Amino acid sequence: MMDFTKVSNFLETLPGAGIPGTDLTIYLKGKEVYRKQTGFTDLEAKTPIAPDTLYPIYSMTKVITCVSAMRLNEEGAFSLNDPLYEYIPEFKNMNVRTVTDNGEVHILPAVNPIKVADLFTMSSGLTYNITPECEKLSKKTKGNYTLKEFAQALSKDPLYFEPGTHWHYGLSHDILGYLIEVITGKTLGKYFEDNIFKPLDMKDTFFRIPKNKEKRLIKCYEYDESSKKHKIQEFQPIRFDLDAKYESGGGGLISTIDDYAKFANALCAGGTASNKYRILSNHTIDLMRTNHLDDVRMQDYKWAHHRGYGYGLGVRTMVDKAAGGSNSNIGEYGWSGMAGTYVLIDPAADLTYVYAQQLIPSKEEYVAPRLRNVIYGCL
Repeated sequence: MMDFTKVSNFLETLPGAGIPGTDLTIYLKGKEVYRKQTGFTDLEAKTPIAPDTLYPIYSMTKVITCVSAMRLNEEGAFSLNDPLYEYIPEFKNMNVRTVTDNGEVHILPAVNPIKVADLFTMSSGLTYNITPECEKLSKKTKGNYTLKEFAQALSKDPLYFEPGTHWHYGLSHDILGYLIEVITGKTLGKYFEDNIFKPLDMKDTFFRIPKNKEKRLIKCYEYDESSKKHKIQEFQPIRFDLDAKYESGGGGLISTIDDYAKFANALCAGGTASNKYRILSNHTIDLMRTNHLDDVRMQDYKWAHHRGYGYGLGVRTMVDKAAGGSNSNIGEYGWSGMAGTYVLIDPAADLTYVYAQQLIPSKEEYVAPRLRNVIYGCL
């Protein structure tokens, strides 16, 4: 038996860093070898985190969206080098917003079309900046619009750079979610349900939380470093209620650690789950965890806590252990969520782990690299 005492000891230090509660599962060869919860889902009520606690996973949704889209790629529904406008005509003849050194703004026709691959690699020219057309849509619908309506509004505004030339984190995977809808004729949630959630028995993963499961939803906090006190985080970028129409492929899912581990373990096992259901081929997964960024875009992708990583088709991927100060393996991959959820998948070690917390800002730059090195130090 491996000794994960160092992992438990590290998790017990995190309240001192302002993390109100944690949940971690570690799998080796598809078997759970470690599980621990610390802290609380509700600090005021002192409700402890439980194994079935529900978490908004925010951007960990992106991995599910990209895997779902690559299932369609395996079926020949699109090529990565196809222009996006072949499927979503609104994105034809896009404009690009450029700003001169003296601050003048110019709107010019884009030279390149957005390719489908640009959505996967965050190279489309779409960012998380709120655009005028999307503001109009939000006012018109009182903030409750469909993915189709949002994509159509977003297409009317200029891009922030020429497609394919830079990396910028943004709404690319939301539009990738809409591409799934266009190709399949299903809502994104329905496609997820039919092709990922039901086959993998992910009963606690959804865009809209059922009434009978609301009590299991963790509260999200922010932490004041000077007073060392928490307060409820009021910022809610995504609606999870039953009346919400928008299904965000970039950040809209709620899940549990156990559910997400089923998905992650299928990827670690070459794309086939323990029940023999195949979500992707190993060849496709290898393509996803290959670094797709050139030198210019690697300079754009310079998040301090992602040192040593490149960026593939919707996932970070380890390319330089020395730069990352990492004791993990080349090719380990995954992503994280805004409030601190995190997944790492390492086929070479036959390892997956899923970590969850709810704090904004998340302190991922502190927690993630330390937790990674502690876990690998126990293997």
